[in-house]
Amino acid sequence: MSKTRVLFVCIHNSARSQMAEAFLNNLAGDRFEAESAGLEAGTLNHIVVEAMKEVGIDISQNKTKEVADFVKQGKKFDIVVTVCDEANAEKCPFFPTQKEKLNWSLPDPSRFEGTDNVKLAMVRPVRDAARKKVEVFIASH
Repeated sequence: MSKTRVLFVCIHNSARSQMAEAFLNNLAGDRFEAESAGLEAGTLNHIVVEAMKEVGIDISQNKTKEVADFVKQGKKFDIVVTVCDEANAEKCPFFPTQKEKLNWSLPDPSRFEGTDNVKLAMVRPVRDAARKKVEVFIASH
């Protein structure tokens, strides 16, 4: 049985999409193959890396990727999940192989202000919401 291919997309592939990809691969990698990309490539958010380490998932070696590169490479995805706000989700290209497109509007950690500790405290609920959405997704697919 082949795995369902899922692409998580956000603005810079620096936080939300990275977390969702890691959770899906970690929780159901036997059934799903997840990747993530941004509308434009950014820099991996070090606060998000720390927040994911707290739950036992190391994404520190992940690279940020652009969705346009996946389109050029002809990558195929069954499901595309945007994790940004609705306006930015509309900018996501359509993959001819996709059977489903979902939008999970999650707060953008790159907009959080304050010390690293303050930002980490703000990222944790986003991380936990991403995990919950992935768990619901797994249960429904």
